[in-house]
Amino acid sequence: MTQPEGFTSLAGCNEVSKLQRSIYGLKQASRSWNIHFNKTIEKFEFVKCEEDPCVYKKVSGSAIIFLVLYVDDILLIGNDILTLQGPKIWLSEQFSMKDLGGAVYILGIKIYRDRSKRLLGLSQSMYIDTILKRYNMDNSK
Repeated sequence: MTQPEGFTSLAGCNEVSKLQRSIYGLKQASRSWNIHFNKTIEKFEFVKCEEDPCVYKKVSGSAIIFLVLYVDDILLIGNDILTLQGPKIWLSEQFSMKDLGGAVYILGIKIYRDRSKRLLGLSQSMYIDTILKRYNMDNSK
């Protein structure tokens, strides 16, 4: 690590600086963010899933909420729209974030739903089309 521009040391050049927190872009920044997020989300009574440490769950009566974390993107899923408002408001108070509305794509997977029929589906057709075009196989049968 080099000293910032304009920093002058009275004692000499052989000083060591200790970072008080992670800087975005450093190797340990993502781990530091995940530890901080985990501690914060547990305060709102979310429980980390044992099978996948990026999935959190909160059960309150018949309402269930899943929070899926991918780096710094959050996907909230629940069986009751009104119960999702609480965590959204609380998360926006804890972190600088914005609500992008209903999810349409996440990690290249299209999410489609039919609320009247209570259906939820996932599709990777766009990803498949992209791969086929990349390898000049888009006209294949």
